[in-house]
Amino acid sequence: MNSPLIYLGTTEVQTKIGIDIKDITDLLKVFIAESQVTDGNLNATVIGSTGSLTTIEYEPGVVEDLKRAINKIAPPDQEYEHEKAWHDGNGHSHVQAALLGPSISLPIRKGKLALGTWQQVVVINHDNHPRKRKIEVTIIGSR
Repeated sequence: MNSPLIYLGTTEVQTKIGIDIKDITDLLKVFIAESQVTDGNLNATVIGSTGSLTTIEYEPGVVEDLKRAINKIAPPDQEYEHEKAWHDGNGHSHVQAALLGPSISLPIRKGKLALGTWQQVVVINHDNHPRKRKIEVTIIGSR
């Protein structure tokens, strides 16, 4: 039996003021190639309490639809308790990011991400400031 391979990687993605959605699928594919894992799992986590990771069809219409939906769930113009303590205008950013979550787990099969034809992995900045989003990646699997 082969010992499992474990690969650790880090990348950063510059984002604009939220809600800003960036496709990171190709970055993750580079990590898979470097890891030499053919079958296993990729886990990615965006560092910070106002960022999230998910999958969507990364095309302009869906990107705008997702932005609109996120803002309906936790509108920027609503009163948040966070604002009373910090007065930084980003209470909505924390709630939005918490609802979507900071991490994603994806299968790797035959050296490729097991994604649908129209499915891409995205990082989302919810904050009211541009951010350089750090993404930590762990790949575990076999050759």
